[in-house]
Amino acid sequence: MDDFEEAEREPGKRDRTARLMRVAGLLAGNPDGMRPKDIAERLGMSVRNVYRDLRALETEVKLPTWAEGGRWGILGDAFLPPLKLTLGEAMAVFLGSRLMVRYADKYDPDLAAAFEKLAAALPEALREHVARSLDVLQDAPRDPEFNEHVRQLTRAWADRRVVEIVYEGAAYEGKPGERSRRTVRPFLIEPSLQTHALYLIGWDEDRSAMRTFKIERIREVRITLRTFEPPEGATLERDLRRGWDIIADQPATEVVVRFSPAVADRVMETTWHPLQQTERTPDGGMIWRSTVSGVIEIRLWILSWGDDAEVLEPPELRQQVRDILDRARAQYGPS
Repeated sequence: MDDFEEAEREPGKRDRTARLMRVAGLLAGNPDGMRPKDIAERLGMSVRNVYRDLRALETEVKLPTWAEGGRWGILGDAFLPPLKLTLGEAMAVFLGSRLMVRYADKYDPDLAAAFEKLAAALPEALREHVARSLDVLQDAPRDPEFNEHVRQLTRAWADRRVVEIVYEGAAYEGKPGERSRRTVRPFLIEPSLQTHALYLIGWDEDRSAMRTFKIERIREVRITLRTFEPPEGATLERDLRRGWDIIADQPATEVVVRFSPAVADRVMETTWHPLQQTERTPDGGMIWRSTVSGVIEIRLWILSWGDDAEVLEPPELRQQVRDILDRARAQYGPS
């Protein structure tokens, strides 16, 4: 048995059924059929296991498969009619696939299979674009351990089960991160546009507080038999609204920034934060303010505006930005 096949061995019948459905869904989204090699690349499987699953779909699941000219497919009447979407809804699916391709830094077979199913319901022009987007996505690096952790956390999230994780904290100011065992109630799994990563947001029982965990830094996951009651929706939503991107477990901080006239119009064009307030200044600039969860994430946004943004509040954020700019200037030497 090769290493690829060994890595694919899954613990139970449910996992095998899910894998078979991914293969079936991929074939259903490609009426002209697919070559087993292409199926293997799209789903992150070995060609040998693809052939095995194709035979299982035919002999065990009793799906009406066909094979011709090296391509395999499923007859069109094997599934219920596809989801009916308006053109606007179809465009939303297309834009979602484009965002996935732009921001995903690794390949997830489950995500790709989901979009394959959705693409089957799109008009032909959009379906072709989605297919090309997925072709680009499949060139992303594979990370089987990460994908397995996402599946386990998703299962725990859906079943409201407590998880035990081993977490590698981030290095900070030259100090290596600390590895620790944590017991967490998974409330949410969220993608970050800033870091192109997935995060687990939940209640850390060891620290009795809401915490955010980058899934790429989770080393082990164990789903326990313990269940939990979800938090009140209003409470969780309030906490998440304060987050700038993902982090919602830091103290609420009011941030005030002055933008120069050169960029004020561009800043005004976008709602950067759901709690933001803006006001124009006599010189054509603007004052931007909002209450956010900590200052770590918003600091990157402020720095992206260069000398057209000046932090007015809070004092500690103003000093942090000043220090960063001083160090950056020092790297370039005297003018």
